[in-house]
Amino acid sequence: MRIGPIETDVPVILAPMAGITNTAFRRLCREYGGGLFVSEMITARALVERNPTTMRLIRHHPSEKIRSIQLYGVDPTTLGAATRILVDEDHADHIDMNFGCPVPKVTRKGGGAALPWKTTLFEQILRATVEAAGDVPVTIKMRMGIDDDHLTYLEAARIAADIGVSAIGLHARTAAQHYSGNAHWDAIRTLKAEIPGLPILGNGDIWSGADGKRMVDETGCDGVVVGRGCLGRPWLFADLEAAFGKDVETITPNLGYVADAFRRHAELLVEFLEDENHACRDIRKHVAWYFKGYSVGGETRSALALVGSLNEMDAILADLDRDAPYPGADAEGQRGRAGSPKRPSLPDGWLNSREINSGDMKELVDTESSHSGG
Repeated sequence: MRIGPIETDVPVILAPMAGITNTAFRRLCREYGGGLFVSEMITARALVERNPTTMRLIRHHPSEKIRSIQLYGVDPTTLGAATRILVDEDHADHIDMNFGCPVPKVTRKGGGAALPWKTTLFEQILRATVEAAGDVPVTIKMRMGIDDDHLTYLEAARIAADIGVSAIGLHARTAAQHYSGNAHWDAIRTLKAEIPGLPILGNGDIWSGADGKRMVDETGCDGVVVGRGCLGRPWLFADLEAAFGKDVETITPNLGYVADAFRRHAELLVEFLEDENHACRDIRKHVAWYFKGYSVGGETRSALALVGSLNEMDAILADLDRDAPYPGADAEGQRGRAGSPKRPSLPDGWLNSREINSGDMKELVDTESSHSGG
């Protein structure tokens, strides 16, 4: 897969996920398989203001040879300035732009999946970012639209292609769907047919290596973007390599294998956060994902969800039946909360027009959070 000057040996991208795809998790996934591994969402305003948390999040480990950062914002000027920081200070080899986030705290400020509805603003943001990026490739990740009555993906793709983005990723759901129901892979096929000369990356409902290969076969997309499917299952990247023809074995892990991956994740978090207690607090949210389907009792799960040190973790993991076999279907399928369809939170009057007036623009900029994390 080629995105501008960047080439990967498998057509796979790790999706940016807030609070998940930090350096530690990216390194862990890369230990199992190849692809392009993107940072969690970085707020442009926070980057321009050099928020300490943000400056930590844009750091990459020396082993990360391709440094991919996802930016979010609603103001072309701020996004241009943030992009110049990333490029001029050599923080990134690839910049992805977030037009797909459906969470209310983002869409109610006109960001994420809400923004492509305002076509002029969308174009201004893309142009400012692409021009500031220079030779660094810029890609976008978006959804089909706000809801079924307000689809934006085809028009947004045409604008992005004309401005010069290097690839387009489509999560084949609307913002209203959130993560519920099934992804509409037919929209990915439609987008590829509409924009044949640009790499199109499909996202949504890739829970296995076979799912990734099937998406490419059915839609003609050039690569796949994997999000929730790798939560608690970083070896999915090995399965994807196998599915795309590399000579690697698929992994059906017993409980000991899972425990070792969980422990390795925690160890990498300690290195990244430089605080063992903070790292152990961070790993707690991963417990249910790692041990999904395995015979691990509630008391053990609760203990892991309260762990405060690596020594405590080691003592708990030592009591597991490491030879317990892979549970099959119980460990497969959806991970993370799917939720239910919901009415997107939008700025007042957002859907009344495709344009944005100066007063609305000032309000959006004034209310944009200066904190990273999405």
